[in-house]
Amino acid sequence: MSKEDVEFIGKQVKDMYGTYIGKVIGTITDIDGSVQTVGVDCGSEGLKQVPFEQLVVQGQFVIFIPRWRLDAQRLLREKGLTLRRIRALIDIVSENDDMKEDAELIHEKYKMKLLTLDETEKQINEKLGHRLSDLDNQLRSIRMLRFDAKLQNKSNEISDTKYESVKAHTVEIIEHIEHEKAEIVNIQRRINDLSVDIVERTESPKQDVHSAAVSYLGKAETASSPQPKTPISTETVIGNTNPQISTPKPVAIGADGEEETQDSDWLKRISSS
Repeated sequence: MSKEDVEFIGKQVKDMYGTYIGKVIGTITDIDGSVQTVGVDCGSEGLKQVPFEQLVVQGQFVIFIPRWRLDAQRLLREKGLTLRRIRALIDIVSENDDMKEDAELIHEKYKMKLLTLDETEKQINEKLGHRLSDLDNQLRSIRMLRFDAKLQNKSNEISDTKYESVKAHTVEIIEHIEHEKAEIVNIQRRINDLSVDIVERTESPKQDVHSAAVSYLGKAETASSPQPKTPISTETVIGNTNPQISTPKPVAIGADGEEETQDSDWLKRISSS
């Protein structure tokens, strides 16, 4: 454990929005000396063991970072990188069809990664939804408390000074809650935008090279009387539906405009994942 890690013991803990949580009173370390959890005295709520990665020293305070924020940021980073990798795969094959076999060697890796991230995204969205619901309940409770204080003041049960004190404290808490809600909504939007971007990028990788894009997305079907612009020796044409199982291997138009056998639908599987 470093000197900096030891120095935050005894400091007050606040969340990212300024709400006081408690005070650091100690740590639990691993056999190698690294900090695993930090013990925070939360008053009537007792001692809480907070994962070390959720705490950051900032001046005289230790800032608590919500787990949903760490998970959401990690998801955005990983999904953004996966999107860039998929885009790069599509671009490589679109520019050089000879690389298709090499690219297919790793496409399953990114397909499985997307499936994993989709499941993670569902879990995070559920957590964000629950947190928003909790914050809304807190807002209703705080506003009820403030209104009741106003009622007490009007009925001469508490002084104007007491009411102003209640009002000032509740306004501060409401501001903290509104800041957290705004950040959650922003993260939800970023996650949704990234998911939409993935769909758009994988479904329309090359609008300027239409024949190549159709081929790479696996949109091939058989037809009884094909009339392609480029002569094709088989009875298969490019269409908008999936090929039937009983038909031979579809013929597609490569990036160079030449006829070739479509041995794999790897880009279709990526785009559908």
